[in-house]
Amino acid sequence: MAPLPPPSSWLLKQAERLPDQAAILDFAAGYGRHCRALDQTFPNKFIITAVDRDADALALIKKAVPTSTVICTDLEAETPWPFASRRFDAVLVTNYLFRPKLAMLFDLVVVGGYLFYETFADGNAAFGKPSNPDYLLKPDELPATMPAAFQQIDYFHGKVTMPRPAMIQRFAARRRS
Repeated sequence: MAPLPPPSSWLLKQAERLPDQAAILDFAAGYGRHCRALDQTFPNKFIITAVDRDADALALIKKAVPTSTVICTDLEAETPWPFASRRFDAVLVTNYLFRPKLAMLFDLVVVGGYLFYETFADGNAAFGKPSNPDYLLKPDELPATMPAAFQQIDYFHGKVTMPRPAMIQRFAARRRS
């Protein structure tokens, strides 16, 4: 396995809002760069669940963060949603976009909890992949999908240079009711 890219400094800053023993879902976790970073930056503070379709990647997460729970499922398949009865203090999504499940992500957040989302945005084709518009957020797309029960607490849409040049969108919201 190649070295993991560094975790999102924005996401780690958002995690400072979370209380001890907060239940966190890393949605489409990949090789777990954020699971690992959260566990290292905030030792024993969070209860981490990682979900992805790659069983090998999840095994590496479990090895790196033994206290984590890993769930292997295809998040885009028409299979039963693995979180029918689960809710989390924070749901984090990075570098992943599957619009048919956006509303379901908000539903996973408990009252007082957070959705933290950071992924590629329109204009990223100038910097490389992804370049397919199906995987790029339009300006204000995440705030526009936010249910009334949530309050936006942070938003950015624009160019970044680290860890590599890209157009991204960052969005943080808290569930009020």
